[in-house]
Amino acid sequence: MDVPKYKRVLLKISGEALAGNKKSGLNFDVITPVCKAIKDCSERGVEIGIVIGGGNFWRGVKDGGGKMDRTRADHMGMLATVINALALADSLEQQGVQVRVQTALTMQQIAEPYIWQRAIRHLQKGRVVIFACGTGNPYFSTDTAAVLRAVEINAEVILLAKNIDGVYDSDPLKNPEAKKFDALSYLEVINRGLRVMDTTATSLSMDNKIPIIVFELKDPENICRAICGEKIGTVVD
Repeated sequence: MDVPKYKRVLLKISGEALAGNKKSGLNFDVITPVCKAIKDCSERGVEIGIVIGGGNFWRGVKDGGGKMDRTRADHMGMLATVINALALADSLEQQGVQVRVQTALTMQQIAEPYIWQRAIRHLQKGRVVIFACGTGNPYFSTDTAAVLRAVEINAEVILLAKNIDGVYDSDPLKNPEAKKFDALSYLEVINRGLRVMDTTATSLSMDNKIPIIVFELKDPENICRAICGEKIGTVVD
């Protein structure tokens, strides 16, 4: 691994990415290599905060199908992120990494409550901090939570690990002629309606001038490459 470009990062991992080819649930053939990459970066002095989605178990209002109250459906989605956070924490700890899970909803028997000063102190001590339950509020995605936590912990960059290797002008799974972008501005993402993050998350990132690097998690080493400043995926700034 080359010399890291960034000292403190916020890594956003989609829940679907953790499921791998299983499409749902947890796939430890995916999770273990991801944790190894995180460990390698942490051992080189990179301070890492992580936000995980919950789409491999429940996607809030989308899975509610209009038959549930939106607030309750979103609360269920928050619980799904806790399952993923605990699984990732366990895998990291098995590899000798010090981890703390913090939740935006109080679950004191299994995790710390989210306190931003405590989170920063953990990072300074070399611990990986996993933020679960999104923002703790319905109607906000885990993308928005990732940007919010990045702002709060003064992260230099947001690493957006997905099931796709960057940002395209259309769905590359449906359109073989889809064009991949190497770089985009925040306004281009918003005006084109590109599905990088939701509009709230993109606007918050723009307002706070935090760059976003979108890349594929299929190769976990992409995490290290992004942290070292290699040109991978798509950069939004």
